[in-house]
Amino acid sequence: MAKSIKVFAPATVANVACGFDVLGFAVDAPGDVITMQLTDKPGTVITSISGDGGRLPKAAEKNTAGVAVNAFLKQLNITQGVEITIEKNLPLGSGMGSSAASSAAAVVAINELLGKPLSREALVPFAMEAERIACGAAHADNVAPAIMGGFVLIRSYAPLDLIRIPSPDNLYCVIVTPNIELRTEDARKVLKQEITMKDAIQQWGNLAGLIAGLMQKDYALIGRSLQDVIVEPMRALLIPGFEEVKIAALESGVLGCSISGSGPSIFALATSNQIAENAGAAMKVALNKIGLEGTIYVSKINDEGARVIEQF
Repeated sequence: MAKSIKVFAPATVANVACGFDVLGFAVDAPGDVITMQLTDKPGTVITSISGDGGRLPKAAEKNTAGVAVNAFLKQLNITQGVEITIEKNLPLGSGMGSSAASSAAAVVAINELLGKPLSREALVPFAMEAERIACGAAHADNVAPAIMGGFVLIRSYAPLDLIRIPSPDNLYCVIVTPNIELRTEDARKVLKQEITMKDAIQQWGNLAGLIAGLMQKDYALIGRSLQDVIVEPMRALLIPGFEEVKIAALESGVLGCSISGSGPSIFALATSNQIAENAGAAMKVALNKIGLEGTIYVSKINDEGARVIEQF
């Protein structure tokens, strides 16, 4: 059995417009890398973190990777010592599941090192506990796809019920990340605690339509359903140039466009890599016009989720 391992976990798009806290999917890149080794001394130790500008805590009980590993070990009643190195390749506060990528990679790593006692799906609750310390809510729409890959629907949180949703092979995602930061905790504060029955009905219809469109490989239905009438109108106010960027994406031929997670990243789904590339370029131009720079990421839907890079 290997004593050291390196695991990559990808960025994710949560909510997917109409699926607030209950739907997310994984992309190919970017992502975080965890290197983990088993030690003889009990306890979880984070030895180094790179790519975070010194902002993330090294204390295991305050870091999402450490929290996820500790929750895993506690549940299995294991007193194994662990050392962790974290390579952050996801920008903090970007709306691309930065905290989720670290915890997903960490919990997959410890599970692999200990002989895979649990399934990928069973690892999700440990990463959810890490989300609780990261943003105040133990949501699964980032960590579940980061661990399991593809589109994941959270049908229920109590009890946790995760459903993998198949999607068309030629479905591409473009994400534009403005060079500003938006904390998930702050983005949650602007949300209404009550909604109208009219909005609820429209949102339910869109979410059901999106799931049906993905499963039936019906691009037109996917496009009609990528509408958020509840969360996007509130959070869009926190993202400079959101409407201009969304218009630029839609005019480039994408199926639909919305906020990635809590923002400020903005995502769009497209039927080809070329359309996604064109949309990304147009979205970046729209950002530039209001004085913001941004980074473009284009990939297919990542069906694998977290993956082992190396064992040694």
